[in-house]
Amino acid sequence: MASLKRTTQKLFYYARNVMRDIAPQALFRRRLAGRLEQARLSDEAVRRRLNYYNKLQDAFLPSTYAVRIDNLPSARSMYYYDLKEFARYFDAGLRLDLEFGDVIGVPDVPSFVKNRPIHADNGNSVIMKFNKFRHFHMPADAIAFTDKLPAVVWRGDLNNPIRTRFLDAARGLAFCDVGSHKQNAPAEYAKPFLTISQHLRYRYIVSLEGNDVATNLKWIMNSNSLCLMPAPTYETWFAESRLKANVHYVPLDPDFADLAEKVSYFEKYPTAAERIIAAANAYCRKFSNQWAEEAISLLALYKYFVLSDQIKPDAEVWRYIMG
Repeated sequence: MASLKRTTQKLFYYARNVMRDIAPQALFRRRLAGRLEQARLSDEAVRRRLNYYNKLQDAFLPSTYAVRIDNLPSARSMYYYDLKEFARYFDAGLRLDLEFGDVIGVPDVPSFVKNRPIHADNGNSVIMKFNKFRHFHMPADAIAFTDKLPAVVWRGDLNNPIRTRFLDAARGLAFCDVGSHKQNAPAEYAKPFLTISQHLRYRYIVSLEGNDVATNLKWIMNSNSLCLMPAPTYETWFAESRLKANVHYVPLDPDFADLAEKVSYFEKYPTAAERIIAAANAYCRKFSNQWAEEAISLLALYKYFVLSDQIKPDAEVWRYIMG
């Protein structure tokens, strides 16, 4: 159940975006050149992230299914608002391909998506920071690792065989509080719902992919709890493929047979756990730089529209993008 604070934040999110839609859109388009010039002055880290999310290098044409900026689908309202926040700076007639929701494969044409599979041939998936209200909610954690419960916790929907396999391996272990809080969960897997704050009372939190990425990964890594998970196979704006095992998280075997061994090790060597937690926290901090996040989002769209031959590039901005 959402807290009052979280509900208020959601109302503010919608109110702010509705007001942006009501405002004359020409006001935003007149600011594009200035915002691009500011983005051009960004550091190398911004440029690297931009070209990681948008890997496109060659010219292409939008498909016949591409939509105009002034006709973006709004059924998934948070996806719509997260895209429109930056697309509104461009001409309303520009067209783009997109896939909202959980995307398992790679589109046939360059398209904006929330997530993509982690493999070399995923360049047509241009990642945007979609559904960020949900996926980038990373509350502060005031409990030190050593002050937490010396146990493992997990809750979630059994929408992936990996999750059922994990519960089969872990639910009989005395140090594990794991299960599904969903009403349709089989009785042997059922556990009561836990809030994020309740999860954060535990030293070890497991992150497991569901339909695509694991929603809980960001707030776990931003906490003082230790993240345990198998190597990720999907990535979002969080750039999951850049996470390093035993640096940012503790890797688990596909059959989870090593769970007890990993927990026993970090119970014996808590400073090793705290080193990983510190690296995870540092990884998360870059996503709190709002100026950089906005610059990357705007440049990702700009690069798409230039390569699709819908706008002519500014020489200086393009030189910055292409390095």
